[in-house]
Amino acid sequence: MDNETKRGEGFLELWNVLRRLRGENGCPWDKEQTLATLTPYLIEEAYEILDAVAADKTDDIAEELGDSLFLIVFCAEILADRSPHTLDSLSRAAAEKLKRRHPHVFGDKTLSTANASQRQWQEIKQEEQQSRSLLGKMPASLPSLTAAFRTQEKAASVGFDWPKVEQVVAKVEEELAEVKHELAERAATIRPGDGAADAPPRLAAEIGDLLFAVANLARFVRVDPERELRSTVTRFRSRFQHIEDQLKERGSHPTQATLEEMDALWEEAKALEKGER
Repeated sequence: MDNETKRGEGFLELWNVLRRLRGENGCPWDKEQTLATLTPYLIEEAYEILDAVAADKTDDIAEELGDSLFLIVFCAEILADRSPHTLDSLSRAAAEKLKRRHPHVFGDKTLSTANASQRQWQEIKQEEQQSRSLLGKMPASLPSLTAAFRTQEKAASVGFDWPKVEQVVAKVEEELAEVKHELAERAATIRPGDGAADAPPRLAAEIGDLLFAVANLARFVRVDPERELRSTVTRFRSRFQHIEDQLKERGSHPTQATLEEMDALWEEAKALEKGER
């Protein structure tokens, strides 16, 4: 049997397993699920895919993609129970949408760059959705860094972008300078970690602008800011755990140690990371 004949058999087997689980003699848990109860699992699996991709472990990536595929098929079956939308119909609708938005592949248009393709996609999407803006809709629950990245990406697709990376860096420096100015203006009222009220609105807005500019720099140099910040948080947690472990061996604790002691252990953790790499 050739590969063309085998194509799709695995997907059909997954679909049949799901239908068995939700069938008359199936699993009680699977039969009780709804779209609402499955949503948290979809979100969790999406982040597990992110972790697997960040670790670049192909076996883990494959497993997490399979888990996500199962959940999508699961949701499609539940939707089919209460509407005319079936797994087949939504698959065909997605295929038709892809064809419409790639007229340079499925039609007679010609494109030569990825930027031109992305711009065309946004223009067609805007026309289909009758949207006021090329930026389209943004899910309210989308992580802020990802929302910034995607918004900037869409704007850049129609030419609203800096020509050179030096200009992007200059914008980051400009926003940082504005944050510094606001801090200087309020130096007497700002104390780190004192449990006081939220920062003044102007300072908060300037920090938001700085974060947006940094996300834009990440996009410009093709770095996923959400993924890299997650990696940085992981490194921070690992280094801080090293500080705690070393202090514990000395019969101490971060609340009892000086900043100089903890900083030295921090540098030690960084050196150990470099040695492992």
